[in-house]
Amino acid sequence: MSELLHGCGLRWQMGSPPPYWQGLPAALSRQARLLGLSEQAAGQQDEAAFSLHSPDFGTISTRLETEAGGMTQAAISELSMQAASGILSVHGRSSGPSGTLGLDYLAVLSSAMSLQATLAAALGQLRDGRFSTVSVSPLACGLLSIGQYLAGATAAQDPEQLLAGSYDPGLRPPFVSQDGVIFELETLDPRPWRAFWEAVGVPADLAGQAWKAFLLRYAKAVCPMPETCLRRLRALNFARLQELAVQTGMAILPVRTPPQRQSDSDYAALAGLWQHQIHAASDSFLRTLPSNADLPLRGVRVVESCRRIQGPIAGHLLALLGAEVIRLEPPGGDPLRAMPPCVDGCSVRFDALNQLKTVQEVDIKSAQGRQAIYELVSQSDVFLHNWAPGKAAELQLDAQDLHAVRPDLVYAYAGGWGQEQVDAPGTDFTVQAWSGIAHTISQTSDARGGSLFTVLDVLGGVMAALGISAALLRRGLSGSGLRVDSSLLATADHLAQAASPISKTGVSAVFQTGDGFMVIDCQDQTHLHALAGWLNVSPDAVWTVLPDRLLSQSALSLEAQLDVLGIPARHVPGNLAQLRADPRLASHFHDKGYSSVNSPWRFV
Repeated sequence: MSELLHGCGLRWQMGSPPPYWQGLPAALSRQARLLGLSEQAAGQQDEAAFSLHSPDFGTISTRLETEAGGMTQAAISELSMQAASGILSVHGRSSGPSGTLGLDYLAVLSSAMSLQATLAAALGQLRDGRFSTVSVSPLACGLLSIGQYLAGATAAQDPEQLLAGSYDPGLRPPFVSQDGVIFELETLDPRPWRAFWEAVGVPADLAGQAWKAFLLRYAKAVCPMPETCLRRLRALNFARLQELAVQTGMAILPVRTPPQRQSDSDYAALAGLWQHQIHAASDSFLRTLPSNADLPLRGVRVVESCRRIQGPIAGHLLALLGAEVIRLEPPGGDPLRAMPPCVDGCSVRFDALNQLKTVQEVDIKSAQGRQAIYELVSQSDVFLHNWAPGKAAELQLDAQDLHAVRPDLVYAYAGGWGQEQVDAPGTDFTVQAWSGIAHTISQTSDARGGSLFTVLDVLGGVMAALGISAALLRRGLSGSGLRVDSSLLATADHLAQAASPISKTGVSAVFQTGDGFMVIDCQDQTHLHALAGWLNVSPDAVWTVLPDRLLSQSALSLEAQLDVLGIPARHVPGNLAQLRADPRLASHFHDKGYSSVNSPWRFV
């Protein structure tokens, strides 16, 4: 299958990314290739990270805003940016305060969001707008990725106090069997959960306590399990646990390594971030931008029917680009609206992902509700859902059904497993386990498995939004409707290619200071010698002297000193509320009874 934008005459050119963030241009190059953009040789280097060219809309330059947050470009690296944006803080809640992801996660995230904004600007140009320059803040991209966690930590009423390192990494999933197999459990229904733990020999009250923690791991990035549960699992071998899981309806998956994933017979065939199909449309209507439109997707209407994180994040990103997003909810509204902490009667976590959308309550299972969706789609540009496999066809709301109503519709499915056949719900944590991502993360963390920060739900939502933006641009250029599928597994396979390289200096880690933790990321010998000079020792003695020196000062003081030396270094906030209190980050937030993250994009 060809790429989404193959044959559209789009060319891109690399510019000047931050010198010590090599994961960013690598991610840009991979994603541009997967989109079908043709790379041309770099010309004169300027401040643009990259540029996009087409005879249909000219040239769009995309620049990175790297000064916001008090970081000079020379002091930016993957690790320092993960610290500055709070990603390491959320990860550290249940994986230890000194743990890292071991992946160029923010590079992959920021490059996808940069490309999304650039393609949206190109569509805006096609619609007679003027969007020749795009500015992207990678720091804001990272802050958006933790937006729901930040909302919980900064709520005006009953804010959550979930500190990095405050939960024992040994008492969280994934689990361990008697024969040493590390594995994940998953169910979205309490009945299999109760039956499984009863079969294992855990009392009902403890199973109920574990269920509450298990459910909230998606929202809070912690999951403190009763020790009895873990002990009972360790008393049985994995084969027996698999038998009990089958008998009770529980899903169970081993945590696999990346080579195991790559040895799957269909791994190569499923390569790529998106699967798409073109639907011919005899009459396609490209709306002209409203007069004085400030964002490139103004006038584009999106209908979203999604739960949890992946789909809602995709809709939120499209709304930040100016799209009108109509969220379909069941009669009575989405029950997640009531999840505390709340402000003005609405969950702050829910609001962080859905604040820019309008809501239409629809019973999608009824004929009347289905007809209402048909009528809505007939006047819309995008339909986005993340229902379970087969549900769209069952509801008569699959791509062929909705293309019959709106032939040039972009029909988007944000799934879990994609075309992979796995006997488990395709959720963040099962996909982390199956894809090898959990194993990769465990190598640089204090936990035995992946992150309880929903790394794949967030990134999967970003990839869904990027695919939709590309499909909208292709529709604008060709007039055709499209179906575009993205998945958590395809996202994981893509992310697995971005494993952080081993430090060339040996000084790239999270360190304890006098008042918390900080990242120091010496990227080359220049950094190492500068650090040695600051310590007044030889480079070989840095590790001997550094820990005690750091313990004698505050993280913010050390950050300032190392920044002068051009060494990537950043404080790791123990509490996410510290991000909101940092005056250097003030421009990235607005107050809604919690700290809501502003758009990472600006258009000129």
